[in-house]
Amino acid sequence: MGKDSLSYLIFIIALVASFVLDLFVFSKKNKEVSIRSASYQYLFWVLISLAYCGFLWYEYNSKISLEFLSAYFMEMSLSIDNIFVFVMIFSSLQIQNQNVGRVLMIGVVLAILFRIIFIAIGIVLVQKFHFILYFFGAFLIFTGFKMFFENQEEENDVKDGRLYKFIRRYLRYTDAEPHGKYLITKNGKSFFTKLALAVLIIGVTDIIFALDSIPAVFAITTNNLVVFSSNIFAVLGLRALFFILQKAADKFDFLQQGIALVLILVGAKMFLELIHIHIPIWVSLVSILVCIGTSIVYSLYHNRKASKLEHHHD
Repeated sequence: MGKDSLSYLIFIIALVASFVLDLFVFSKKNKEVSIRSASYQYLFWVLISLAYCGFLWYEYNSKISLEFLSAYFMEMSLSIDNIFVFVMIFSSLQIQNQNVGRVLMIGVVLAILFRIIFIAIGIVLVQKFHFILYFFGAFLIFTGFKMFFENQEEENDVKDGRLYKFIRRYLRYTDAEPHGKYLITKNGKSFFTKLALAVLIIGVTDIIFALDSIPAVFAITTNNLVVFSSNIFAVLGLRALFFILQKAADKFDFLQQGIALVLILVGAKMFLELIHIHIPIWVSLVSILVCIGTSIVYSLYHNRKASKLEHHHD
């Protein structure tokens, strides 16, 4: 068996094992996930990802493993942005905490399916039309600037959105408490519940985020194995990360700007390649970590400073 086949086989085994763990161990029906449990789960996903990174280093070389690590941290940072949207969805639809885990698990499965589809399409496009990488770069820079100056305070209620109104209008839907069910029967007719609605909205959100993340990973590497594995491993930890960050979503006021800077930098990296200026992969990795780390630290500092000013005025 060649090393490419072996690498894909190990990746697929890890993916299947992860689903089994999520279904039968981590995701227990009608049970709220504690922050402690979520932290252990997330640590598990990170260690699995780092172990795979070590395997790539051993089987290939340091360049491939650093590309994986850079792409993994890139996708992880974009996943944090997903989480803040998920918090808004669950809050707006008033989903009970004990039901969130199951809905998120379906959301992760959908995210993985959409990533696989979009990555496959992206690989075909890049192989046939290499110049499309520069369109990806332009898209990332545009998205980054838009995200940097976007006002986080202007969060719209999900119920004001077109998707919610479309579903309410064209699907048989009930606001009745679902009690963990996606479909309930009333007067002999089946109705979608708000859990099913949450899954549909998260599915559409996954597609939107995939459109950002796929160009971003191609800015780091065009190695097919690294593109697939880094994306999927980052998404696997999404559910656990949600429970860690859901109560702290309002404490990272400047994380959005950090993620935006990452998108701008990796987009610019594509254009520098066009004029034969090659940025080493370790520089990309350090830049991602610095942007995200600095935005988190500054957010915490800013919140602490604001809290002290409030106490001072009181």
